[in-house]
Amino acid sequence: MLDYINTIIKPMLEGAQMTVLLFLIAIVVSIPLGFLLTLAVKSSIKPISWLAQVYIYLMRGTPLLLQLLIICFGLPLIPVIGEYLILDRFVAACLGFILNYAAYFAEIFRGGLLAIDKGQYEATQVLGLNKWQTTTRVIIPQMFRIALPAVSNESVTLVKDTALLYAVAVPELLHYAQTAVNRDFTIAPFFIAGIIYLIITFLLTMLFKWLERRYRFE
Repeated sequence: MLDYINTIIKPMLEGAQMTVLLFLIAIVVSIPLGFLLTLAVKSSIKPISWLAQVYIYLMRGTPLLLQLLIICFGLPLIPVIGEYLILDRFVAACLGFILNYAAYFAEIFRGGLLAIDKGQYEATQVLGLNKWQTTTRVIIPQMFRIALPAVSNESVTLVKDTALLYAVAVPELLHYAQTAVNRDFTIAPFFIAGIIYLIITFLLTMLFKWLERRYRFE
């Protein structure tokens, strides 16, 4: 059994590298984009606010898998411009994850802003802080502190959702596990894949717990 595990673990770890890479790209880009969407929703310019709300509703209201299929296979079928929208599968997958999770993070940050007591704004006026100082020094730090547990949960979900890469033919962890299962007629690769996912999510959870403890006492 150990010999068999040694033969399949290397390609599965290579797949796990693709999983982690997608996660890192998606999380690094979607969190700032989500915050910008939150600001757009709160914008006093009605068309911008309306467009941001519609975008968030569409991305949260349709399955991520459907969005990935549209980006990977649907965009190239658009008349006239489709040939210019053919993307590398991994790039297309990254784009899909970023656009989808930005909408979820936007809602998380909006909830964080709503949770801030109005007295905080009044206190900054008493202290003589301008709008920029109030936003950057008081509001945003509190918003992130409040939103951090929800961001943590969403990040763990993002790790698990990377398994959807399998549906758009990007060779990630689940792809190699499925290949081994079909070839060797054993479900052991699925258990190994599950263990790898658990290790990744455990490390991520520990990171966010550390961040929560750090910001709790600041």
